[in-house]
Amino acid sequence: MGKAIRLSGLIILLATLLAPAGLAAQETRRHSMLVLDQSDRRDAFYYQVFAGLRDAVSAHGHAPTTVYTESLDLNRFGGETYQDGFRRFLEEKYRDRPIGVVVAVGAAALELAIRWRPQLWPNTPIVFALVEEADFRRMRPPPDVTGGILSLKFKDAVTAARAVVPKLNTVVVVGADWDQQVLFHNWKDQVAAGIPGLDIVEIVGRPMPDVIEQLAALPDHSAIIYTGLYSDGKGNYYPPSDALAAVATKAHRPIVVAAETLLEPGGIGGFVIVPSLIGADATQRALRILDGEAPESLPPSVIDAVKPIFNWRQMRRWNVSEANLPQGSEIRFREPSFLERYRWRAIALGTALLVQTLLIGFLLHERLMRRKAEVDASNQQSQLAHINRQATAGELSSSIAHELNQPLGSILTNAESAELILSSPAPDLQEVREIISDIKRDDLRASEVIRRMRSLLKRAPFEKKEIDLNQTMREAFDFLKLQASARNVAIYLQTSPQTLWVKGDPVQLQQVILNLAVNSMDAMAKMPYGRTIIGRTEVNGAASAVISICDSGPGIPQERLNEIFDPFFTTKEQGMGIGLSIARTIVLAHSGQIWAENQSGGGAAFHLSLPLAA
Repeated sequence: MGKAIRLSGLIILLATLLAPAGLAAQETRRHSMLVLDQSDRRDAFYYQVFAGLRDAVSAHGHAPTTVYTESLDLNRFGGETYQDGFRRFLEEKYRDRPIGVVVAVGAAALELAIRWRPQLWPNTPIVFALVEEADFRRMRPPPDVTGGILSLKFKDAVTAARAVVPKLNTVVVVGADWDQQVLFHNWKDQVAAGIPGLDIVEIVGRPMPDVIEQLAALPDHSAIIYTGLYSDGKGNYYPPSDALAAVATKAHRPIVVAAETLLEPGGIGGFVIVPSLIGADATQRALRILDGEAPESLPPSVIDAVKPIFNWRQMRRWNVSEANLPQGSEIRFREPSFLERYRWRAIALGTALLVQTLLIGFLLHERLMRRKAEVDASNQQSQLAHINRQATAGELSSSIAHELNQPLGSILTNAESAELILSSPAPDLQEVREIISDIKRDDLRASEVIRRMRSLLKRAPFEKKEIDLNQTMREAFDFLKLQASARNVAIYLQTSPQTLWVKGDPVQLQQVILNLAVNSMDAMAKMPYGRTIIGRTEVNGAASAVISICDSGPGIPQERLNEIFDPFFTTKEQGMGIGLSIARTIVLAHSGQIWAENQSGGGAAFHLSLPLAA
C-alpha cells in the first residue's frame, strides 16, 4: 500500500514538472506566419496563390492568425547585394514581430529562407510551396522544413499540344531565358533531351518583337508551349499574362500554357498549375504546425495541383473537339447554350407552352363536343319541329281537304260541262276554251295547296335565304282560313305596305305563325262568340320587322307569362307543351326575339322580331 502511494506521487510529480515545459513550448509558437513570395504578388498567378492562402487562414477560425507577406520579385532583381540588403530589411522590419512559421513560395524563396533562418528566425519551421521535384531533390531541405512538391513535366505539355493539334509535328517553346525562369527552368534539360518524332524549336530569351515575328509564321501541324515572358528585351517588364495577351494576337497557332491564370489571356490550356490549391496546401501545413504539430510529422509530398484544364473559346477558334482532350479535362469559359443561359425562363416558357397546348387541345375537344352536341340538338330540334308540323298539319287536315275539294269539284263540273258542249251538233268552241281555262286555274290552285302542304310536311335542313315576310304571312293565313271558318274564328291579315325582306327559312317561320295562330284558336275554343285573330307585319325602325298574332281570347295568366315558352309547359289538357318552345327555338335561330303580352282590351298578343336583310 505504501509503495503504491509513493509510485502515484512520483507520477504526479513528473507530470507537474513536464507540463509547464509543454505549455511553454506551445506558448512560444506564436500564431503568425511570414509569407516570402519569390515573385511579385501583384502578378495574377502569385495573387491566386495568396488568395488560396488567405481563404485557408479565414477558414481556420478557432485561433486568429497574423499573416505578413513580402514579395522578393526575383524575376526582375537578384544578386548577392540585393539579397543581402533584403535580408537586413527583414531583420529590421520584424525585429519585434515574432514569427511562428515561415512560408516560402517558390524554390528561390525557399533557398533564401533556409539561408536566412539562423539569423532571422532561429528554430522557426519553414513550409514551402511551388517547389518542383528536381529543385526539392537538389536542395535537400532539413527535416523541420515541409511543404507541397509540384510535378511539372514537359512531356505533359506535349501531350496537351497533341490533343489540340492531332497531327502535331512541331512544338515551339516560348519564354524568358531559362536562367530567369524561377518555375520552369528545369524544363531546359527536358527540352534538350527531345521527344521522338517531334521537332522542338526554342524561342527563349528573345526580345518581344522577334518572338512575335517568328510566331506569326509558324507552319501547320505546330503548337506553341508558353512558359512565361517577363521583359520585352528593352528594359520593360510586365506580367507573363500581359505578355501572353500580346503574343496571342499575332500567333497563328494554338498556345499551350502551364498555369491557370494564362488561360483567359489567350492560352488554349493544358496541364496547368492551379495556384489557389498550392496556397491552400501550404497554409494548412503551416496552421497545423502553429496548432502544435511537429514539422517532422508532416513530411513533404507531391500535391495534386496540376489539372488538365482547357479554354472553350480557344478550342472553338482552333476547332478542337472535346473528345480529343485528356481524360478528366475541365472546360473553362464554355458559352452556355440557350437552354443553359435561360434555363428557368425556358422551363417556364416550355411549361406555359405545354399548358397552353393542353388548354387549346382541351378547348378544341370541348368545341368539337359542343359542335357535335349542337348538331345533335339541331337534328333533334329539326325532327321535333317536323313532328310539330305534322301535328299542325293534322289539325288543319279538314281545312286542307276542303281547300282541295273546291278546285277539284270545279274541275269535275267544268269537265262535265265541256263534255256536254262537245257532244252537241254545233259545239261552242269559245265556251270550251273558257272551260279549259277554268280547269287550268283550278288545277294550279290545287297544286299550290299540295305544294304548301308538301313544304310543311317535308323534313329539310335549316336553310336561310332572303324571303318576303309579307308573303310568308299570306301563305300561312291561307292555310288557316278554312280551319278558322270551321272553328268559327274570324281572321284578319294586315301586312306592311312595304316589302319586308328578311333572311330566314320560310317553312320554319310559317310553322311559328301556324303554331301561334292555332294556340290562339285553342285558347278561344270555349268562347261562345267574338273569336277573332289579327295578324300584322310592320317595320320596327330601320333594323327589324315585327310579326304580331293577336286574339280576343281570355289572355295569359300574368304569373305564367315568363313560362309559356319553356319546354313541356302547357295549359291544354291534351297538350305536349312543345309548340311555343319550338317557336322560340326557331326564332332564336333566326337571330330574332319572341315574346307574349296581354292586350289592354283583352286577349293575348304574340310578337316576334326579325332583323331586316341588308
